[in-house]
Amino acid sequence: MEHFPHALRLAEAAAEHEGAGNLLRTLLIVMVVGSALTAWFLLRGYRQKDD
Repeated sequence: MEHFPHALRLAEAAAEHEGAGNLLRTLLIVMVVGSALTAWFLLRGYRQKDD
């Protein structure tokens, strides 16, 4: 996981700069976007093709 340290640094910078509010807001947005992408990835296999 080469991107993890970069994400961790961004999270720490957000926490230091604006307090825990922005960090929690950022985590919530990332979780929602990640859930949407995961749902899209899993559900695209169930799509029926009309040939």
